[in-house]
Amino acid sequence: METTEKIVEAYVRYIKSWFTLPNLKCDGQLEIDLLALEPRKSRGFNKYHIESGVSISGPHSKLTDKPYSSEKLKVRVKAAAQRRTLGYFIERKFGHQNVIKKLKEYGFKEGNYKKIIVTWGWNDDVPEAAKQAGVILWDFRDILNEIAQVHGRDRTYFIDDTMRTLQLMARTMLERE
Repeated sequence: METTEKIVEAYVRYIKSWFTLPNLKCDGQLEIDLLALEPRKSRGFNKYHIESGVSISGPHSKLTDKPYSSEKLKVRVKAAAQRRTLGYFIERKFGHQNVIKKLKEYGFKEGNYKKIIVTWGWNDDVPEAAKQAGVILWDFRDILNEIAQVHGRDRTYFIDDTMRTLQLMARTMLERE
């Protein structure tokens, strides 16, 4: 599990108080980053399929709405740009038949869950395209800020290594202001 995926899971578990299931392996060397259940006051849960694609390398940091090509994904020098497209997430991370099959095993059927992409910002045309595709966007920087605001002054001891590290970092930043 990548560090950014661990941070997203910590955010969902400790800030949002949702139940999580990370890193589900699918056939064809595919993987679901995170499934989450949000308890509702009435019966049942809201369900979420969350995929992270966080990059801070200049030209590939923002999510784009440029055309996605599965053929270009196979070309080493073009793969990074393809993984930063909305189409990549829609077609490969959310829509691939092997992913859908695995989702069904956990009771996630089209229309009964929400799809979330976590990324380091996006181009101006992406929010509308994401909305049309039924995808919610979360900015990774906002997640880090919210964790710092909620737990930076908190004295709770977290056994979870990721959350403990984030808490210590946030506390350090507050004490240095």
